[in-house]
Amino acid sequence: MSPDATSPVRVLETLDSSKEHTFAEPGKKINDSQDVSTFLTSKAYSDIMTFILQLNRAMFPAKLPDGKVQPWLLNSDAVEFSEPVRRLQTLLSKLESIIEEAPPDTGPRRFGNISFRKWYQIVESRVSELLEESLSPEVLRPRNAESDAPTAKDELKAYFLGSFGSAQRLDYGTGHELSFVAFLACVWKLNGFPKTEQGVEERGIVLGVIEPYLELVRKLIRTYTLEPAGSHGVWGLDDHSFVPYIFGSAQLSPAISESDQTPVEGSLPDAPEPGGVAKANVVERERKTNMYFSAIGFIYDVKKGPFWEHSPMLYDISGITAGWGKINKGMIKMYNAEVLSKFPVVQHFPFGSLLSWERDPNAPTPPPTAHTAAGPQARPMGAAPSATPRQPPEQGTRAPWATSTTHPGLPPGGTAAPWAAARGQGTIPPAMPTRLPDTSRMPSGPMAPTRAPWAQSQSQSQPPAGPGDPAAPTRAPWAKP
Repeated sequence: MSPDATSPVRVLETLDSSKEHTFAEPGKKINDSQDVSTFLTSKAYSDIMTFILQLNRAMFPAKLPDGKVQPWLLNSDAVEFSEPVRRLQTLLSKLESIIEEAPPDTGPRRFGNISFRKWYQIVESRVSELLEESLSPEVLRPRNAESDAPTAKDELKAYFLGSFGSAQRLDYGTGHELSFVAFLACVWKLNGFPKTEQGVEERGIVLGVIEPYLELVRKLIRTYTLEPAGSHGVWGLDDHSFVPYIFGSAQLSPAISESDQTPVEGSLPDAPEPGGVAKANVVERERKTNMYFSAIGFIYDVKKGPFWEHSPMLYDISGITAGWGKINKGMIKMYNAEVLSKFPVVQHFPFGSLLSWERDPNAPTPPPTAHTAAGPQARPMGAAPSATPRQPPEQGTRAPWATSTTHPGLPPGGTAAPWAAARGQGTIPPAMPTRLPDTSRMPSGPMAPTRAPWAQSQSQSQPPAGPGDPAAPTRAPWAKP
């Protein structure tokens, strides 16, 4: 679906169903850190970010013609679920029921439960049948009986099977979550969702598919004690997920009309304070209606001890006083830096025809960064450089990110509170200066977050990654210098 000529919203384009399309078996392209820079100029990156921003905007509360505000809550009757969304819900329910066929092993183990491999093998053996039951024939586009060329199903299977963790490593992380977003983006490109009024189908996808997917994943994590994949541990935002913090913060941001720019600060009038994440009773209440608090609630379910101690970055973010709009924009920036720009996260992401490795002609070239450098550097001698020097993108409103502080009990060198307002609980310990990359090549218009500058270099103590380690987590991504 392409936006109307007068529409300010950029929407992920769909294939022209009247034309032939050549599908491709998705394959690995990211083998070293330089390939991450290439990925950030690819059509796949552009499509993924467009789709995420499209979904994100749909989750902002709506201004109604009568002056009232309509929030989009979990389990709300105000959100419409189309037939394709309901079929995907059934698909997720079938995946959950397979857990009964692969009960967790009761023997001693050090890491994840090996029965997850059986669950995954069952899903893998039934994947064609599951997709055929859940997606229309028009989406799957079965191949000609005389042809053995790849089909849409082949591309969809790669992202779908990558969405639930690694059977080999017995882990789950943001790279698997990204694979599920990619699966939905491919279904969208294949005209698998109806063309409706702006935001209607997107809300159905977020609340009717992505949230149930997250609930399924949480059950898999708890059932099979899956390890965090590529987690920074206490130094990262969340051990397993990221998108619920994007969409959940949008749910609590100021209401907008179709023509409004996306707010960069402020909150829904009756939204809970960001600091509520540190209060168990607030989390328990809000997790029933909000994706951000639902994700926080899962942390409460699986971790013990003070919230600021096991989740210092989320705790720091809870000190922001400028509202959920600011948190939402910062989360999108951080997703670019900590998920899409990190070699350990995207190295296994496959590329086909729907999410293509081909260069986006409108893409600027990103500079080398600590994020894209967090992986193998070797490249064969004589290999052609992948990119030319990149000019900084145009800057927008410089929304100041709140000053960060440390908290009692945190070890020296803790993540400098990424967006947190000062809490008066100590000073930021000296740390090595870092330079955050500008990796957010996002569409213009009201969907694009304000290009608020991420924190400039500070003297703060080095996190446990060690001096000069390119894999060090984003340092105070929205904090003032």
